[in-house]
Amino acid sequence: MTYDATRSRVEEYFDRTATRTWERLTSDAPVSKIRQTVREGRDTMRALMLSRLPERLDGARVLDAGCGTGMMTQELAARGAEVVAVDISPSLVGIARQRLPKEFGGQVRFESGDMLSRELGYFDHVMAMDSLIYYSGTDIGSALERLGRRTASNIVFTVAPRTTLLMGMWYAGKLFPRSDRSPVMIPHAPARLAREVKAHGTIADLGRVSRGFYISQALEYRP
Repeated sequence: MTYDATRSRVEEYFDRTATRTWERLTSDAPVSKIRQTVREGRDTMRALMLSRLPERLDGARVLDAGCGTGMMTQELAARGAEVVAVDISPSLVGIARQRLPKEFGGQVRFESGDMLSRELGYFDHVMAMDSLIYYSGTDIGSALERLGRRTASNIVFTVAPRTTLLMGMWYAGKLFPRSDRSPVMIPHAPARLAREVKAHGTIADLGRVSRGFYISQALEYRP
């Protein structure tokens, strides 16, 4: 499946099928025990990714690629960054815009569309949390190359690791009911992705977060 075809499937899921699910998951509202593990896992992963950026980002321009409901965006803005927050789902962007504290309003530009668009400009850092997990290794390599041409420092992103447990849970549909189940993730090994990008950059393994039904691998790309 091509990048564009996968992007369309993901857009359909997040913008029309599971908006309410993700709005609740990324809030303080009570959720099931299963989804609570996902919430906690995402919080841990976000902290791990942010640890790869300076504590203060005053004057830095950062892309939050796949911003969802804006949790990463708020953290980046709190560090002083100028943030471009983009997501393929206009519905999720709307939630992120509504949730953004007023004091950060002048630092954040929200966009709905393709995170790879050149119109978004140039950046010091890129954060892509769980926004590349549905794509093939070739598509991820191409995406990193395209973003890397416009990134001065690093791109911190996540992939689904190659674990039998993770893929078994996902295929069984235990994370979400059938009515709002996500498109299937594609598992990746860091070493294989490193080979995909060796002509234009390097990939470092930052570690794995495993919390109940949330399992994700953090990686760092440097062009």
